[in-house]
Amino acid sequence: MPIIVNIDVMMARRKMSLTELSERVGITMANLSVLKTGKAKAIRFSTLEAICKELNCQPGDVLEFQPE
Repeated sequence: MPIIVNIDVMMARRKMSLTELSERVGITMANLSVLKTGKAKAIRFSTLEAICKELNCQPGDVLEFQPE
């Protein structure tokens, strides 16, 4: 898939665990894990907004396009 999800990179930079981000954003660890591993087919803007708010980043820091 040409969309790369860099949540794990941003979490590492912020020294934040999956559990902590899950609690702060208000989504389950399972759903966050699916997103983190790039297996998600979609993401709501409200979820992306909450992730960016908690990680203090821009959507482009979390999502990246790489042509195949």
